[in-house]
Amino acid sequence: MKAYIFPGQGAQFTGMGQDLYEKSAEAKELFNEANKVLGFDITKIMFEGSAEELKETKVTQPAIFLHSTILAKVMGDTFQPDMVAGHSLGEISALVANRTLAFSDGLTLVSKRAQAMQKACEAAPSTMAAVLGLDDHIVEAICADQNGIVVAANYNCPGQLVISGEIEAVNNACEALKEAGAKRALLLPVGGAFHSPMMEPAREELAAAIEDTVFTEPACPIYQNVSTFAVTNPADIKKNLMFQLTAPVKWTQSIQNMIKDGATQFVEVGPGNVLQGLMRKIDRSVETGKAEV
Repeated sequence: MKAYIFPGQGAQFTGMGQDLYEKSAEAKELFNEANKVLGFDITKIMFEGSAEELKETKVTQPAIFLHSTILAKVMGDTFQPDMVAGHSLGEISALVANRTLAFSDGLTLVSKRAQAMQKACEAAPSTMAAVLGLDDHIVEAICADQNGIVVAANYNCPGQLVISGEIEAVNNACEALKEAGAKRALLLPVGGAFHSPMMEPAREELAAAIEDTVFTEPACPIYQNVSTFAVTNPADIKKNLMFQLTAPVKWTQSIQNMIKDGATQFVEVGPGNVLQGLMRKIDRSVETGKAEV
């Protein structure tokens, strides 16, 4: 069984999607539609923008979504998923790819998500840190022991967990984690505490937008960050997506469940190859690859 997986923020690069635009009339049409939906020329930034311009949340999230979803669309009949999953932002890409969401609706949600997260970041200074070389339960216990808000946010692969929360609490947790034997506990260059209670204002704003969006019967199950197991009911998919911004990304658990349910090949759809790297750390025996047209 073939699983398609979709990357999240951080995979962007200058020139992303330009090959698709030049090769495919369908891709060109979708990129032009995206410029209209967003109200600015995102294709120009994707193809020619600086790393700094691409790092802006209002650009980064739609750019990665566009690269992933347009690539899946121009693959045509070769794109035949038995199951899908997306890391954080990538979950919305996966929902367009498995036909739960229309392309323009997915793009609108991604844009609203980016703006809501940006506002939440500006309202309360916060951060994230990567922790390497400790068991998940040790990281969770140390976070729970800190004053202030700091939680496990991304379960990326065994021995790699990202924590998220208030700046002082994250810094204190990093020191305690190093003392507990972490190989590394280092702050990430992000604008705020994603996938933590500090995203509650953004969650409320995005939930209202999700509520007003049509979710249809998917072509195949999605393994969502919040639930980690196969979901096909549009109402359940919608509910899980509403809680994604404040809940942890349970990527390791999702991938393990996909393998348990019969996935033998994982194909990363979108920019970069971060998810392929995580796959090798979760289960080296499973075949991984990159989507191409």
